[in-house]
Amino acid sequence: MYQVLYRKWRPRRFADVVGQPQVTTTLKNELTAGRIAHAYLFTGSRGTGKTTCAKILAKAVNCLHPVDGDPCGECEICRAADEGAVMDIVEIDAASNNGVDNIRSLREEANFTPAAAKYRVYIIDEVHMLSVGAFNALLKTLEEPPPHVIFILATTEVHKLPATILSRCQRFDFRRIPPEEIADRLDYVARQEGAELDRSAAFLLARLADGALRDALSLLDQCLGRSHTVTEAVVNETAGLAGRDHLFDFAEAVRNADAASALALIGALHEGSKDMARLCEELSSHYRSLMLIKTMKDARNLIAVPEEEYLRLERQALSIGLTTVLHCLDTLQEALEKMGRGADRRTEMEMAAIRLCSPELDSSPSALLRRIEALEQGAPRRAAASQPRQTAAPAAPQEPLPSDSREPGRSEPAAAPAAPRETPAVSSTPEDLTKNAVPLDVWPEILQIMKGYSATISAAFTGSSAYVSGDYVLIDAPREMAFELLRKSSQRGKMRDAIEQVTGRVYKLGPYRRPEKQEAEAEDPLLRLTGMAREAGIPVTETDKT
Repeated sequence: MYQVLYRKWRPRRFADVVGQPQVTTTLKNELTAGRIAHAYLFTGSRGTGKTTCAKILAKAVNCLHPVDGDPCGECEICRAADEGAVMDIVEIDAASNNGVDNIRSLREEANFTPAAAKYRVYIIDEVHMLSVGAFNALLKTLEEPPPHVIFILATTEVHKLPATILSRCQRFDFRRIPPEEIADRLDYVARQEGAELDRSAAFLLARLADGALRDALSLLDQCLGRSHTVTEAVVNETAGLAGRDHLFDFAEAVRNADAASALALIGALHEGSKDMARLCEELSSHYRSLMLIKTMKDARNLIAVPEEEYLRLERQALSIGLTTVLHCLDTLQEALEKMGRGADRRTEMEMAAIRLCSPELDSSPSALLRRIEALEQGAPRRAAASQPRQTAAPAAPQEPLPSDSREPGRSEPAAAPAAPRETPAVSSTPEDLTKNAVPLDVWPEILQIMKGYSATISAAFTGSSAYVSGDYVLIDAPREMAFELLRKSSQRGKMRDAIEQVTGRVYKLGPYRRPEKQEAEAEDPLLRLTGMAREAGIPVTETDKT
């Protein structure tokens, strides 16, 4: 009979346990020294090895020929334990045996000496499911058990255990397993099964498993059922990651305040038998990804998506404010809770979509913050914003700042970073920069960060805007003081750091001139001469102009 991978490749020695050295090393040392406790408590999230280590410990204390704290795996006790045929190793599911009578029968049985092994071991899984009466019945036996009895308690919710139980056990905390170690284990299992597993596919499986090796092996099992050569595309199809364009379309509709498009999308998905609660969960996960990208330098390890989708998320995150993302998360979580209480799912989803597209209809604090941000930016929040924005081509920068040359110790990026919107690759000539410049929508967030660096700079750039062209950020400030500050290397570096923190990329800085200002300079020979002097690096003061 076929055995699933997570059972077939369950570790049989402490040395085979992945990602829990703080547990396995301590247990091996205790067993080697003969310091065997009467009660152990294993806690941690699902799939991290609690039950596996409990079974190995039960074998190790009864093994006839232990090897450095590990069971030998060859003696009759070890072989019988692997087959589940040792009567002295008892596994109890507390979820279905949680009454007082179950614990009383366990206490009576514990008084008898082992039939074949040295110790009678009780492994109580999901121990937090025991009733209050059952805990009280277990308490005395757990405190002073017979010398031949060992209790191993396992739980995913340790906070539900009474303090009286916790104080009588040796506690071991199981951590989530790092993706690198899960990927290595998956690669080993795939080779043993005669299958091919791409490294990128292994890492994607590891991220999807969220630190649980058992979940990763189950996903690998599903992938092998589809193809014996597991690639990233196979993982996407198996795990249901393919066809997620509707999440990006919904986020764009919210950004453009286009309620009609959002409702049409929900209607189309409902007609396709999409569960609205599931859609709400997927959208929450999508906005969580945007939140992590906007607040971290590199969120790849926390977002379980293919590289291509991650880059797409990065591009969308640049065009959506953080307050909008948090408002969407709050609204979707509230809608999901109402769906769980029996509300009509489609209606609740549609109401949430309208509130997200029209934050003035929502009185929550997150919606108010989003409206304040929109007022500060002066950006339109209506469906008209979904139409292509017509912007005049910015003029060529007439007075490039010294910031085009990097400070010592700061290296140029290996490749020209992508602009927040899709723009073709451009050269650094002024003509090309002006042709391809697009507004930088996240400029208010950058100024908010600059406020923490320097109140002077923040005040100087009040009312300013910025544009992106290739690897340049062109700044349009109403005050000349802003450009004077940026000519200082320390202030220039702070501005670059703030831009990199929000966009995740390093840009060069330059001034932005409006078309009408460029025409005025073209007609005024004095202004043209001033611009030429600044290009040559000659400082020009107001006295020189007069």
